[in-house]
Amino acid sequence: MIRGFQGVAVFVFASLLISIPSAQAAPTVFPTGTTIYQPDKTWNGFTVLSVLDTQAVQVIDMNGKVVKRWNDFNVSAGGPARILPNGIVVASAGANPGHQEGTELRQEDFNGNTTWRFDSNEQIPAESGGTRPSARQHHDWQRSDFPAGYYSPSFTPAAEGVTTLLLTHTTHTVPAVADIELEDDRLIEIDWQGNIRWEWKASDHIDAFGFNADERAAIRNSPTMGPRRGPYDWFHINSATYVGPNQWYDAGDQRFAPDNVIISSRQSSLVAIVSHQDGSIVWQLGPDFSRDEAQWKIGQIIGQHHAHFIPPGLPGAGHVMIFDNGGSSGYGKPGALTRSGQGVHQRSNSRVLEINPTTLEVVWSYTAPNFFSTNISSAQRLPNGNTLITEGAPGRVFEVTAEKQIVWEYMAPPGESARGSNAVYRAYRIPYGWIPQLAVPQQRAVTPPKAGSFMLPAD
Repeated sequence: MIRGFQGVAVFVFASLLISIPSAQAAPTVFPTGTTIYQPDKTWNGFTVLSVLDTQAVQVIDMNGKVVKRWNDFNVSAGGPARILPNGIVVASAGANPGHQEGTELRQEDFNGNTTWRFDSNEQIPAESGGTRPSARQHHDWQRSDFPAGYYSPSFTPAAEGVTTLLLTHTTHTVPAVADIELEDDRLIEIDWQGNIRWEWKASDHIDAFGFNADERAAIRNSPTMGPRRGPYDWFHINSATYVGPNQWYDAGDQRFAPDNVIISSRQSSLVAIVSHQDGSIVWQLGPDFSRDEAQWKIGQIIGQHHAHFIPPGLPGAGHVMIFDNGGSSGYGKPGALTRSGQGVHQRSNSRVLEINPTTLEVVWSYTAPNFFSTNISSAQRLPNGNTLITEGAPGRVFEVTAEKQIVWEYMAPPGESARGSNAVYRAYRIPYGWIPQLAVPQQRAVTPPKAGSFMLPAD
């Protein structure tokens, strides 16, 4: 057993403590790497990190060592990297300056050879003049044979006919939303050759989301109350995932058809399911959780991320899992907290929620003192019933049991730019066998010092 902190390098006194630039939140000095590890209580495997300040996809072992790295990806633009069986990585690459989006979604093999890419959604301005093709992909993407985007024992890669769902931007004006140019959210589904087979735009369905008069007025007027960065990002979807196979659909509930798509709108504090058949909204949580008894019992969800259905073969399969960030989001009546009517819901802590989508009962949740990420973040159910949680803004990834005991914890080191942010967009745990090119690493327990007992030398 190793006592102390074990991570990217061995933690020895002050020499490997990392000093974070003063612009970041306290603490400014903290240990990095794996800080807690109980191998007999965790679901052991590799962890895939989408670190926002690192132009690469990184894989770590349970002791925090980087065991694989793919360069030249840009998860800060397009969202999560995922590893598929046989050491295949898929992630966003390229950037469109002034827009939070990647110009292509790219697949590479273990050796970095490109085996698939998509970059032909829309034309964007080229730096040298004229235009160039771009995926305009942001925040999320999904393969049809991999519904939740993470490992479950039921997952079997499809031999053919795989489609890819991309969350993208499109720029246009929609008077029903606002009288200025929108950075609208657009879902597209493409076949393997890159042909667009299905699409859906958020602005086409503004009347279906149930916004009241105050919310509609705030959506229309809030961009005039302060500075904007480019076109108006009015809805800001931050996750889009196939519903996937589930017991509700098997029992006849058409709302939960496997090819329907569950979306999360951060700006409006709204989670909804989009029908793949006709684009209608067939299920919804929010935006105001006080409007009916079942949602009131959940409590107001604010600025949430990574809404998805737990896939078959895992404990809680068929339940909706959401990282409820807190912070500030939602539209409504202007008041003392917000003149614009944007950000009417506010809370200074985060929650992870597991919700039965038919009864809206919260069947499991996680929160704790000082657990808070105002943006990004995610949660993944593991085969042993544990949950891998990405507390994204402070760069913390940890695994908790169903009884909410932390059995593994990792603190990301500062990134590679001058700003040194260690924020992690999402992390995914995968089986060791999904990267057969790497040997199964040695697993060494990490026991942290007792709280309050570890101090730097005074001299």
